[in-house]
Amino acid sequence: MPRVAQFGIALGVLGIVLTLMGLFPGMTGIEPAAGIGITQVSAILIGFLLLILGALIYVKFTFYVLKPANLAQQIGVRLAMTGLLFAAMAGYADILGFGSHERGAGGDIFFGGLQAAGIIGSFVVASIGVIIYAVTGDLNADNGNHVQKT
Repeated sequence: MPRVAQFGIALGVLGIVLTLMGLFPGMTGIEPAAGIGITQVSAILIGFLLLILGALIYVKFTFYVLKPANLAQQIGVRLAMTGLLFAAMAGYADILGFGSHERGAGGDIFFGGLQAAGIIGSFVVASIGVIIYAVTGDLNADNGNHVQKT
């Protein structure tokens, strides 16, 4: 199973790179435009999704191989996915039309402080979900396979 854990690391690194490319588009050599667009928001959100999934895969296949997830770990996974969902909702709020700023005639979106706080807060919630998954597992669980010694 170490190959799956390595895949989790690679997925996490890809997520970090994609998030940084979304946050700082000048790193790619492309001249950044004024404001932020749907491509940048999508790159940031997809990058963080890959980072969280990579972290969950790494923890599962490094520490808890062949062990079923307990209730606390399941809550951690669901908290991580809920954080990602809320980050997407906050990031796409003005784009989808339920944010506090309406799109202008030019079609430019406004990425405000409230959206940024929503995304960052949701990222923190998702990260806490990964931490909960990592620390609440039982490393000594035997999956209920009790062997009698004779």
